[in-house]
Amino acid sequence: MSRNLKIVEQRLLWLSHWMIHNANHLRDKEDGIKIGGHQASSASMVSIMTALYFSALRPEDRVAVKPHASPIFHAIQYLMGNQTREKMEAFRGLGGAQSYPSRTKDTCDVDFSTGSVGLGVAITSFASLVQDFITAKSWGDDVQPGRMVALVGDAELDEGNIYECLQEGWKNDLRNTWWIIDYNRQSLDGIVREGLFRRVEKIFDAFGWDVVRVKYGVLQRAAFAEPGGEKLRAWIDDCPNQLYSALTFMGGAVWRERLMDALGDQGDVSALIARRSDKELADLMENLGGNCVETMAEVFAGIDHDRPVCFLAYTIKGWGTPIAGHKDNHGGLMNKTQFAQWQDHMGVAKGQEWEKFATVADPDALQGFLDSVPFFAKGQRRFSDARLSVPDIEMASDRDISTQTAFGKILDDLAKGSSDLAARIVTTSPDVTGTTSLGPWVNRRKLFARTQQSDTFISEKIPSTAKWEFTPEGQHIELGIAEMNLMLLLGAAGLSHSLFGKRLIPIGTVYDPFVARGLDALNYACYQDARFLLVGTPSGVTLAPEGGAHQSINAPLIGMSQDGLAAFEPAFVDELAVIMGWAFDYIQRDGEGDRDERTWLRDETGGSVYLRLTTKPLEQPVRRVNEDFRQGAVDGAYWLREPGPNCSVVIAYQGAVADEAIAAAGMIAEHRRDVAVLAVTSADRLHAGWSAAQRDRARGNPAAMSHVERLLQQLPRDCAMVTAIDGHPATLSWLGAVAGHRTIAHGVEHFGQTGTIGDLYRHFRIDRRSLVQSISALTAGASIDFARSG
Repeated sequence: MSRNLKIVEQRLLWLSHWMIHNANHLRDKEDGIKIGGHQASSASMVSIMTALYFSALRPEDRVAVKPHASPIFHAIQYLMGNQTREKMEAFRGLGGAQSYPSRTKDTCDVDFSTGSVGLGVAITSFASLVQDFITAKSWGDDVQPGRMVALVGDAELDEGNIYECLQEGWKNDLRNTWWIIDYNRQSLDGIVREGLFRRVEKIFDAFGWDVVRVKYGVLQRAAFAEPGGEKLRAWIDDCPNQLYSALTFMGGAVWRERLMDALGDQGDVSALIARRSDKELADLMENLGGNCVETMAEVFAGIDHDRPVCFLAYTIKGWGTPIAGHKDNHGGLMNKTQFAQWQDHMGVAKGQEWEKFATVADPDALQGFLDSVPFFAKGQRRFSDARLSVPDIEMASDRDISTQTAFGKILDDLAKGSSDLAARIVTTSPDVTGTTSLGPWVNRRKLFARTQQSDTFISEKIPSTAKWEFTPEGQHIELGIAEMNLMLLLGAAGLSHSLFGKRLIPIGTVYDPFVARGLDALNYACYQDARFLLVGTPSGVTLAPEGGAHQSINAPLIGMSQDGLAAFEPAFVDELAVIMGWAFDYIQRDGEGDRDERTWLRDETGGSVYLRLTTKPLEQPVRRVNEDFRQGAVDGAYWLREPGPNCSVVIAYQGAVADEAIAAAGMIAEHRRDVAVLAVTSADRLHAGWSAAQRDRARGNPAAMSHVERLLQQLPRDCAMVTAIDGHPATLSWLGAVAGHRTIAHGVEHFGQTGTIGDLYRHFRIDRRSLVQSISALTAGASIDFARSG
């Protein structure tokens, strides 16, 4: 076993570095810019990843690969026949192997995308929690639990989201999670501070993790057993990080000189050093635990429990290469001369660089070993699960009600039922469960924990509207106040169908302004194509008394700009019901269909959904069941008040300001007969469809027309438009460009104030009178222009 692992390790070291060298120094480049690829960061991980993939892992395990070790990952897949030479040759090029492992961009078997430092680490703990959630259910007890493994750069430990997730793991009795830290003590800008390992060990121990320090390889441990070995070990332990790296770069002769200066004339230890050639001495000193494939395999095999484990694996950055230990090697590359010398050292003949088994004495024996590796035995490990049918979701109301309240009622209705979809819903929220209307759902469906925990308030007969009972059957996962954790949990749960073969319908609620606090993790979840429903509520300056700290301004623009996330802001309950019904189906789609010629959106591919809701009650319209309304609510807009042939004014609104827009239309209608009102439910989908249609027309398809273009094409060219939203006005300001209408956009561009809703609407000019003033200004200007042109 150890012999085969060593052969594989050297093959991976070569293939990964050759791929990077080819991309930077041999492949044609149009712009002459460095392509990069992190040779040194890959080298420090090669022994760890060899032992992990070819000895420790089983098919049910999942791995998040350190971003800068991507070349090693691609080399592993290439060696196993899961990656093509063409993609390796195009590394970091269009259509090639990705710079960082990607579930959606790479064609090989990536478990978790990485790249945004720290997030790939943290998501493994939430994936383990999701795995426990699934296996606790009757419909998921056939899932074989696996280990969720993260390969971590020591510099990644600076990322705060890593420590945020540790506390959630402790609260939820985390298990089946391994974090393997590449402790090479070098980062992009410098050397890691002395003694970091002690801090790491204390932190992980405090949160209930086992910490395994892997410092010495087999050569070092054998040397320590020789006479004088303890003195050598003490010197290694006391050697500063910077000095160890520098001596590694300078090589065996310098190692000898420095060790003899420090330890010479002590008899046994001097003899220990003298018995070794310069090369043997360098091999010994660089044989740290994380660079010893045999040691790493033994350490992994020694874990026989499901407690979370942090492996602190000491490594040399750039191990095995001419740039090992140099402080500039993070983004540095071997030059052509260095690489040619290293190629001779590695024994790879010219023309054999891409050969998987170049330098291998017995290819058949190695292939037999590869064929027997357990992790790859079952082939690709991407699963799927059947789509769940969506029950009828109706929420008619003839009274004043807010969209946030209606959202809670819709979930409560689902909780009362027995649909398969309701059974797969998992809700979560960063300590705002009650104030985001999830309370009724949680009362009925309970909170998740692997062991039963009673609600003391109930047992002590203390009245409360909340029933916080923890049970393995529970369907709500409680989180603390950390929005990054919310987005990471949604990401993990939103991949459950692919990771575990069991589909979940994740729903997360958050105060809308704090979507931005978890934005990096939200983007990361969408990049992985995780599927979930994110509900931002309460939103906007409509949350008037709370002031600017709790009022969201840019959230609608986040919804518009975030790939993989369809953003909606319904004003009325019937709109919300239609959109939620559609969303439950949309997040399960994974088709490759052409663009829908009604909207010019590729809805069959599916995605996640973001709802921006509010606490402001609105008087509800008469029950609407016609198909134009239902389809328009999903497509992004519909005519609340149809334009006539001589329409002179359109008021377009999105969200909570609906009543102001409708009232303004009524005020104008006293003087103008033809005033139209456009109800926008999703500026995101309208704009995306419009952009897509424009691109297709530019490519030669004159028939391409989006939903918003069809809505506005019936308007006269001289029609004026005023838009209104409780959010940044740019969300709707582009509507005037669709068909060339003069437009004034109303919205919120500055941090909010405290006050009443009326006070704030007037302050930011999103009230009815301000809308009327803008309409008057637009139409007055039009009259002058027409007179001059006449």
